[in-house]
Amino acid sequence: MTVGVYPGSFDPVHLGHLDLIARAARVFDRVIVAVARNSEKEGLFTPAERIEMLRAAVVHLRNVEVDAFDGLTVDYARARGAGVLVKGLRAVVDFEYELKQASMNARLAPELDTVFFMTAPPFYFLSSTLIREVGRLGGAVTGLVPEGVEERLRAKFRRV
Repeated sequence: MTVGVYPGSFDPVHLGHLDLIARAARVFDRVIVAVARNSEKEGLFTPAERIEMLRAAVVHLRNVEVDAFDGLTVDYARARGAGVLVKGLRAVVDFEYELKQASMNARLAPELDTVFFMTAPPFYFLSSTLIREVGRLGGAVTGLVPEGVEERLRAKFRRV
């Protein structure tokens, strides 16, 4: 059984993430979407909120689970019995960053492979940072995020 771990902040999850998750679920026996908790970086949504949104968005994918982790991704992947790290690539800028990260992960855990999925064309431009910025400024992100996320963004920014 091949287990893939797709790590990220998912703050918030968007349709580009979901496209990659669905495609990885077709390739691997099990996919674990792993929400990274980063104590040095405060997110817009708490890890618990991100997990809740992700679980709702992937409920139809039977071989996908959502979890959270602290520390090194490779340590988490080993603990979960994964053999593959799943990553998405949007553009050249992503490639340089992800190549560095994959190289370090290979040094730390040579038994883990990193598999890159090219982002589907409709999502090349999409990032959680961009979604947060548009939401903060009151713009619509309909059609870019799963059902319910846009409302949660609006609610977050009404409180700020």
